[in-house]
Amino acid sequence: MEIEKLGGVISPELKAHFVELNNQGEKNIILKMDSARYCDSSGLSAILVGNRLCKNANGTFVICELTDMVMKLVNISQLNTVLNITPTFQEAQDFVMMDEVSRETQND
Repeated sequence: MEIEKLGGVISPELKAHFVELNNQGEKNIILKMDSARYCDSSGLSAILVGNRLCKNANGTFVICELTDMVMKLVNISQLNTVLNITPTFQEAQDFVMMDEVSRETQND
């Protein structure tokens, strides 16, 4: 799903997509945001839904490759203290993998 404007029109669709992934058993989600030039409060709400679903499933939610405008909004709203954010997709994959390893070792 490529999103240029993460706002009121697309946000419900993104939330539904996250719920669908969660219902299919996905517990780790990486949201690559390199094409998002704009994000509003409903977009941030959709991101938080994805984050909550992953946490509730004992998984990891990561957003990566944020544009400068979106990163500014995330910082202003202080969601950078709540969300896992990486500069690149590869780093997001590594983050998820390390989280999985950490959870497995804690369960042993």
